[in-house]
Amino acid sequence: MRYETAKNLSRSDFKRTYGVYPAIFEVMVKVAKVERMLQKKTGRKDKLIIEDQVLMTLSYWREYRTYFHLAQTWEIHESTAYRIIRRLENTLINSGVFALPGKKVLVEQKTEIETVVVDVTEHEVERPKKNRKNIIAARRKNIHLNPR
Repeated sequence: MRYETAKNLSRSDFKRTYGVYPAIFEVMVKVAKVERMLQKKTGRKDKLIIEDQVLMTLSYWREYRTYFHLAQTWEIHESTAYRIIRRLENTLINSGVFALPGKKVLVEQKTEIETVVVDVTEHEVERPKKNRKNIIAARRKNIHLNPR
């Protein structure tokens, strides 16, 4: 299990690996567990525990890996990885704990916007000049015709 190795990481290594501190990870796990308890239990038992599901989602956000690569790493099917990440994203957003401020709040803060100007004018590509020495003409006498 990945969670067994991840919980032994130091605080800074956990942050470097998954992009959040362990305290925030624990809050995410609590939110996911509460949501899971409220759901009606149908179907098969999950192959990954909730902690591993959160870690997989965090690694997806951190590294932008494809679902195929995540599925290979976590030994699940690609569609299962997609469903887990999608469900967990919706759960965290709907909880309200991890909601980002809206556009109005950001505009009202009156933060200074930096502008960076980059000169990307076109430059002429240097190519060799065409002259007689560089062109090899094909000779007609070397072309063989098929006799019938």
